[in-house]
Amino acid sequence: MTSELSNSRKAWSVLIVSTLAFTVCFMVWMMFGVIGIPIKKMLNLNATQFGVLTAMPVLTGSLIRVPLGIWTDKYGGRIVMAVLMAITVPAIWLMSYATAYWHFIVIGLFVGLAGGSFSVGTPYVARWFPKKRQGMAMGVFGAGNSGAAVNKFVAPVLLVAFGWAMVPRVYAAIMLGALVLFWLFSHSDPTHLVPSNVKFSDQLKALKDPKVLKYCQYYSIVFGGYVALSLWMVQYYVGEYGLDIRLAALLAACFSLPGGVLRAVGGVLSDKYGAHSMTWWVLWVSWICLFLLSYPQMDFSIVTANGPTTFHVGLNVYMFTALMAVLGVAFAFGKASVFKYISDDYSHNIGTVSGIVGLAGGMGGFMMPIMFGVLMDLTGIRSSAFMLMYGVVWVSLIWMYWTEVRRTEVMGRNAADAQS
Repeated sequence: MTSELSNSRKAWSVLIVSTLAFTVCFMVWMMFGVIGIPIKKMLNLNATQFGVLTAMPVLTGSLIRVPLGIWTDKYGGRIVMAVLMAITVPAIWLMSYATAYWHFIVIGLFVGLAGGSFSVGTPYVARWFPKKRQGMAMGVFGAGNSGAAVNKFVAPVLLVAFGWAMVPRVYAAIMLGALVLFWLFSHSDPTHLVPSNVKFSDQLKALKDPKVLKYCQYYSIVFGGYVALSLWMVQYYVGEYGLDIRLAALLAACFSLPGGVLRAVGGVLSDKYGAHSMTWWVLWVSWICLFLLSYPQMDFSIVTANGPTTFHVGLNVYMFTALMAVLGVAFAFGKASVFKYISDDYSHNIGTVSGIVGLAGGMGGFMMPIMFGVLMDLTGIRSSAFMLMYGVVWVSLIWMYWTEVRRTEVMGRNAADAQS
């Protein structure tokens, strides 16, 4: 009894401090979403160059996820997370001294390592809880995605008061403080490690599994889309609606905050209703929101009996923000439900598979801002970003229908039996 109580306390301590560490890492990872705007003006960047700038940290944070997941399985999440956070501190601080475009690109690659923390924390916290509560644990940890919203609250205040260079300096100090807290209150359990006779090549065989590829596709939209829009939305509000950067960041947080915090709720719901049902409904809600968000501001005329009549079609800032908030909730639930799939299907290899799926999601977050910029430069239509994401959701819906929905009753009285 005493042993069980001790393990329970350790489990919750690990979950809380890991979630805090991940929140700080995600805040740092999304830094360019705010400070990129004055940097864009300072360096006179076009939309494509801005997309590349914001995407650079996402690239390294994505590519490092698979090895980090493997190292977590082998060496334990505590040591891997601590080393990862320590490495990023000097790079974050150096960002404040960058003056040229290539400086930001190179330093951004090192700062982006913070984004790999997800593939460390997910298997680390999951293994401290029984299988029936792993969805909850991973959902609570994943709520650290709300660091994207924290960035939108903190960075604009620092930027307006002291200039953009103060943001990375403060963030470096916050990362160092989070590292100390993590090390003091986290724990290790040797029984959570993958046996030493398991080779990296054996773990990477998961890449050949069609189900893993499918989960990668789902995650590329619910997480990749979340990351991309978190980076893109502040400048979208500034350009589309002419808002001040502080108000733009506040409204953008209406997407980022529920998209992060409610991941924990998504984890609980995924435990209760199953990963399949949750993901199916998430994709449909996302499809509807993105369809409406895709419409650009437009004026058109109709010739009537009394002469031409002009109509305006387009979302005002209030309707746009409301749709973005709904989309954020859907993405939060979707991020949790995809990882519930993983904990159900790959309980003995969570680190590696979560690293692979996280890589796919991160690469979606890397590629989309660049594609947003290219589409913007080519068409001049800001909502083309949502048109692109609408197409990605279509792919996921079709794939899920042919591989899962046709064989499963999602609605009706037999749905619960179909999930079990």
